[in-house]
Amino acid sequence: MAGVEVCAVVLAAGEGTRLRPLTERVPKALCPVGNVPLLDRALARLAGLGLTGPARVAVNACYLGDQVVARVGDRAHLSVEPGDPLGTAGGLGRLRDWIAGRGVLVGNADAYLADPQAAPGPDVAALLDGWDGRSVRLLGQPADDPAAPGTFDGHRFVGFSLLPWRMVRDLPATFGDLVRAVWRPAEAAGALTVVPYRGVFYDTGTPADYLAANLHAAGPDGLVDPSASVDGRVTRSVVGAGARVHGTVDRSVIWPGATVAAGERLDGVVRAGADLTVPAAR
Repeated sequence: MAGVEVCAVVLAAGEGTRLRPLTERVPKALCPVGNVPLLDRALARLAGLGLTGPARVAVNACYLGDQVVARVGDRAHLSVEPGDPLGTAGGLGRLRDWIAGRGVLVGNADAYLADPQAAPGPDVAALLDGWDGRSVRLLGQPADDPAAPGTFDGHRFVGFSLLPWRMVRDLPATFGDLVRAVWRPAEAAGALTVVPYRGVFYDTGTPADYLAANLHAAGPDGLVDPSASVDGRVTRSVVGAGARVHGTVDRSVIWPGATVAAGERLDGVVRAGADLTVPAAR
């Protein structure tokens, strides 16, 4: 990447409609995985690449944007989109003046990535290695069906792309997606490369994938925040800060501050508050 200046954008404006009703309470980017909000995981991955602070990292926000703004604080430049979200391309178009001639590493806040052989940041560094500042690079994994729609060179996209300024500078700040606006045109021009990711990936967009990401993050023994109160039975689950578990919980996610009453038996679900239970088993 010698001589090519790069900034980063975390896309965090979406609602996460497939995760409703969980996302009626918080935006998808702030849903916790392994008791860490997805957005914080994305920012930590960028920090692992040396990309930190509002001069080098931006976050867009829209749906329940005040929650995203509060969470980001002064860690990144904020682009709050008015009205409805502008999509992946429109979000970058609105940040064009901030990107200002640089290459841009774009990450989806809802992408859960974990490589047992590399820390967050170094695990995606191959995206940047030797980049000439002109081609488009996508992080990918071999698709079950290499010819399926939505694949690139037989790979599915796994959350991060690297875009040259020449393909960002003319993006309008109107609704659009990067697939049609940038990736497919670059592919057609022979200017798109897929960089394989060897770790685990979940897009966390459905309750089943969200639960799977949490269970992966927790490991076989589960994960219980030290501030949680547990006098019930918890196995293979994630229990958030301040949660109270008086019943039985297995292979489930208990959000921060949530309650599981005595006599309740939760299996393969996400519990938020005292009253919301979302089935999430495959």
